[in-house]
Amino acid sequence: MDLDLRSVRYFVALADELHFGRAAAKLHLSQPALSKQIRRLESDLGFRLFTRDSRHVALTAEGVRFLRDARVLIAQAERMTRPDDPGIRIAHIFDLDSSRVVADAFADRFPTVPVIANSMDSKRQLDALLNGQLDVAIIRITPAMTADHPAGWSHRLLRLEPFWLVGRTGDPAADAVSLHDRPLEVFGDPTGSALFNVHGQYLAALEHRLGTTFRWLGNAGTFDQCLARMRRAADAAYLLEFESYALRYRDHGLPIHRPEELQPLYPWSIAWRDEPLSPAVAGFLDVAAEQSAEREWLYPEGVGPAWQPDGA
Repeated sequence: MDLDLRSVRYFVALADELHFGRAAAKLHLSQPALSKQIRRLESDLGFRLFTRDSRHVALTAEGVRFLRDARVLIAQAERMTRPDDPGIRIAHIFDLDSSRVVADAFADRFPTVPVIANSMDSKRQLDALLNGQLDVAIIRITPAMTADHPAGWSHRLLRLEPFWLVGRTGDPAADAVSLHDRPLEVFGDPTGSALFNVHGQYLAALEHRLGTTFRWLGNAGTFDQCLARMRRAADAAYLLEFESYALRYRDHGLPIHRPEELQPLYPWSIAWRDEPLSPAVAGFLDVAAEQSAEREWLYPEGVGPAWQPDGA
């Protein structure tokens, strides 16, 4: 059978809204016309895409699978008709892997859509998103961000990334160690410094929660720079580090341990502007949700009770 691309677009709009009235308004159609197009598409396909009653609309299992292919089809059609389209614009925070995992999975799913990536911290990403310079952002969202920008964007939690304690070369192996056994080091800039940022705010809240004083090592940046600093260290201490980096330290021979008293979790969210989603952005959001579920990013393991700052 030959698929009508217009009907596929109607299907995707309804799948995004799960409401015939809102989807019809977005498509500039009447609700009966949209219903007719969806029924015709289901008839052509030979299976139901939605379950619906007077109050609810939901995708069927077949509809979920069809949605993935529909987004790919529409994205490819967009690229064919707009060859100068720059693709999807995202940003990474140094070598941390949440955004990179999603970007790689998106590139596998949508190989014809370029991924344009930069390096920005959380606040700069949000500013760039709201200014139209990024299409999506993967960041830590603070209460100040939502207070300063109460409208114009949406977000959902993507990952709770655990922190580990990284020891020194030659330390004895241990599954877990106390947060109070040694001085704690962090890669970040402390309160009052010119470079204090969203990550620093998280670390300062944790410092307060533990009732200790961190050794603030500055923002070393890439993993290689952090690794070089760790290899130069001579005194006994633990580095409190994202899981993204901690597992790489282990690959380079440094021991890593779970913290005993509590498990700090860093909340990463994906954010996008409140506007009709392009096929690329909608596909990126779908891929992000799938990666989060497959990798169980919202259900990390730990030794001590989970901790996040108030308001995350």
